[in-house]
Amino acid sequence: MIRTSRVLTMAVALFCAAGIAPAALAQAYPAKPLRLIVGFPAGGPIDIVARLLAVKMSEVFAQQVVVDNRAGANGMIGTELVAKSAPDGYTMILASTGIAINPNLYPKMPYDALRDLTPVTLITATPELFVVHPSVPAQSMREMIALAKARPGQISIASTGSGGLPHLALEMLKTAAKIDVIHIPYKGAAPAIADLLGGQISGMFADLPVLQPQILTGKLRALAVASPARSPLLPEVPTLREQGQPIDAINWYGIVVAAKTPPEVVARLREGLHKSLNDFDLGEKLVSRGADPIPGSGEQFAAFLRDEIAKWGRIVRESGARADCVRGAPPRAPAGMPGAFKSWPRPAVNETVAAVYCERVGGSVCPAARVRSIRARSHLYPGPKPCRKTQRDQMTPGN
Repeated sequence: MIRTSRVLTMAVALFCAAGIAPAALAQAYPAKPLRLIVGFPAGGPIDIVARLLAVKMSEVFAQQVVVDNRAGANGMIGTELVAKSAPDGYTMILASTGIAINPNLYPKMPYDALRDLTPVTLITATPELFVVHPSVPAQSMREMIALAKARPGQISIASTGSGGLPHLALEMLKTAAKIDVIHIPYKGAAPAIADLLGGQISGMFADLPVLQPQILTGKLRALAVASPARSPLLPEVPTLREQGQPIDAINWYGIVVAAKTPPEVVARLREGLHKSLNDFDLGEKLVSRGADPIPGSGEQFAAFLRDEIAKWGRIVRESGARADCVRGAPPRAPAGMPGAFKSWPRPAVNETVAAVYCERVGGSVCPAARVRSIRARSHLYPGPKPCRKTQRDQMTPGN
């Protein structure tokens, strides 16, 4: 009996060595619900795509796909969760361009995007769009740039988070156009759009899908799309290149899982994702929202990710962008004065920014006198540490 048991054990080991066990594992996958992490708040562009994809994936795999929003640190919180999860293919993240930008902005990363993650497939690509509140007098990006030059350091432009693609798109515009505007980072697209609709900020960069409804209803005005060609969904909106600014900012989304996930499981997951993306109904929903499906192989995605990390490294160095500092930060405030939020501007801020600051510190709408006081004393308020001098400082002195 003992000898027979040993023979069976050896046989199982031989079958595993021959690759039969992994194949069987892949055939059984998925045997339980899947978890799709989104590193940003609900309601944003990547969340919209994730939820559309999850519905079709649930049909294809005959298992529920649960979307789990783990927002924070430009997607790093959710990505770290996946990098440190069990390498079984049941936990994945819909990553964005931020996964390639972050290593170039943050000196200490909780994971290595190339070592600790396995790219499965690209999902969609969508361009960045620059929009303004209807009260802003600019009707084109050329006019917006002229307005910014006439009012240096006074126009507030939001992004969906410090270090994200919208932030980098703004930094590229500031460098190319030689303008000085105030960057106000938000925790996701939804709160930034809410403030923009309320007129608390002048404009913002964001992915096309989340801005399209507001543009079509006239609540926001689109001035430019950051892609080589105009978007078929907004053919009347010119590109940045058409308006003299050689800037392209395309946000891509792709599925990644933990490193050491069995190749057979990764292949099975990729097969299901491709089947989902090739579905006419899902494809139509994505395209109608400005997110073009771009499925591909894992090898192509891995090579693309390496190239993207290198590309955004160059852009970060040239623009001088930082995730935790601001140019020309004001001196420290006297004791007892409230601290400023990230990217607090230099002296002579405008009334809108002063009001936003006052509300964030006090938690309620501030009286006009308080706003005027903050605006008058803005040079005394503390800000984040100033950035080190970079190539951009040499190109645009004073920024």
